[in-house]
Amino acid sequence: MSDSPTAALPADTAHRPWPVPDRPWLVAMRWNELALLHWPVEPERLRPLVPDALELDLKDGRAWIGVTPFHMSEVRGRFLPPLPGIAAFPELNVRTYVRAGDRPGIWFFSLDAANELAVTGARFLYGLPYHLAEMEVGTGGEGVDYRSERRTAGQTPIRFRASYRPDGPVARAAPGSLEHWLSERYCLYALRRRGLLRADIHHAPWPLQPAVVAVEQNTMTRPLGIELVGAPPVTHYARALDVVAWSPEPVGAPAA
Repeated sequence: MSDSPTAALPADTAHRPWPVPDRPWLVAMRWNELALLHWPVEPERLRPLVPDALELDLKDGRAWIGVTPFHMSEVRGRFLPPLPGIAAFPELNVRTYVRAGDRPGIWFFSLDAANELAVTGARFLYGLPYHLAEMEVGTGGEGVDYRSERRTAGQTPIRFRASYRPDGPVARAAPGSLEHWLSERYCLYALRRRGLLRADIHHAPWPLQPAVVAVEQNTMTRPLGIELVGAPPVTHYARALDVVAWSPEPVGAPAA
């Protein structure tokens, strides 16, 4: 993998809503065997849970919560090889969609990972709400069996258990579609004592497939006071995606 701003990624950036930063990226990684599970939520349920400096991004008047299990690999810093012990681990995030000004992005309510060094590093570098969890990812044939449990003293464990597999051809989401709106996001937001931060990311367009998902247990949003029950989620699958991420900058800083 080279160290150009679009390392190991297509030179074409026309799919992006704004140019890649002209400064060096910080971290490269590969996301593998992803399930993108999304539930519509009334905006008033999420508004108190997101910083005032961010606007909830809505699709047809609805906010969305995403629960995304996957596993990381080839995690490395710029000019460094993947390091044993921290280069690969399962991760599970809970997110919604926001914007600051003209830049739509992701707000993470939580990110669980099965690697203590990765949890500590991501909290320090990005100010993201990472948690250490016990996680297992089983892959066989076309399917994935995913288990995660976060234990905190004095609190009920937070669990996710599901099986999923692709069920259709790979396709790029059409601009304007719900699939495109949910997946094609090129920055994340985080809040630290110095204020709101934005970190750019870059990748090729998502190689999405329809997915068959069986969720056995999902209490990931219970800390938010939200239970994801009722209608099944909107589901998608992606085999792998190479990603680079830049260091976070204060929102309102001059554009790169």
